[in-house]
Amino acid sequence: MTPKSDISGNSGASAQVEGSAVDPRENFKGAAFMVLSQAAFVFNDALMKLASADLSLFQTIFLRGIFTTLFLGAIAWRTKALFRTVSVADRKILAFRIFGEVGATLCYLTALFNMPIANSTAILQALPLAVTLGAALFLGEAVGWRRYSAIAVGFIGVLIIVRPGAEGFNAYSFWALAAVVFIVLRDLATKKVSNAVPSIYVALLTSVFLTLTAGILLPTSGWQPVQLISVGYLIGAGCFVMVGYLSVIVAMRRGETSFVSPFRYTILLWAILLGIVVFGDIPDFWTIVGSIILVITGVYTFYRENKLKKRAEKEHAINSSNDGTDETIWPEKIKDLEKAEEMINR
Repeated sequence: MTPKSDISGNSGASAQVEGSAVDPRENFKGAAFMVLSQAAFVFNDALMKLASADLSLFQTIFLRGIFTTLFLGAIAWRTKALFRTVSVADRKILAFRIFGEVGATLCYLTALFNMPIANSTAILQALPLAVTLGAALFLGEAVGWRRYSAIAVGFIGVLIIVRPGAEGFNAYSFWALAAVVFIVLRDLATKKVSNAVPSIYVALLTSVFLTLTAGILLPTSGWQPVQLISVGYLIGAGCFVMVGYLSVIVAMRRGETSFVSPFRYTILLWAILLGIVVFGDIPDFWTIVGSIILVITGVYTFYRENKLKKRAEKEHAINSSNDGTDETIWPEKIKDLEKAEEMINR
């Protein structure tokens, strides 16, 4: 029986075995937590964008990072994952992951602070397609023509949103695209981190280095006077990041990946709503068209990957039966959680 990982990386009982009926109520609870997580991430982005009116990019990252690091450190301490011995191989992989996270955060927030929140969020929805392509190119994972076609169509959706050379084009869109590239590097590196390294330890280590990087770069932008309202924005942003982080993990544990994951695209609805209400930004027709294309191709990719995974598990179960072994097939919830935890630091 293969155990699943909890937040600290310790083993625990899995929610259900493959092939058993999943309680629909659990799926809907998982979907509800996924919607909550995406709302929390957008509120975090909105508060960071509001704080950027008075503070520099590096100040916002540094001040929010202090709060986030303290919170993650408390969780790591409570779960006894604060001090770990990490192998040399994992150290190298973690270095690549941290580099990807730092680059992604700097690029994405640069875009977010200088363009409508709905546009930057929409471009980021190319991530599942980009990760699938990156896994095929650099990790040797098998990707068929159907998913390659979905990737191609999805990137057409990105071009529709960005519209280089068109009237109203925002050059900061390329910063959002650069963020996608860095996040792909981060996610591919995460796939290579051994299960011996607790997830909360990885998140804490990333937060520490991100905060240190922002602190080192602070002199390049200068220290702006910190108003009380800006502190409130940043504390609120840190709280929403934590809510999003915890909610997305609960979502992945409650429901099936194929049912829950597509609800991540509700982030676009929240981004459009907050963009209109808070910033007065109304997305144009082509931004909406590009976003719809990204959602359709992303959902199809989730569906196709889940179908292939179930087929592989069924074949494995048949082979195990033919070998005369009594092996219980458990769903790959560890991978689900790793994917979930990648949505925290953006």
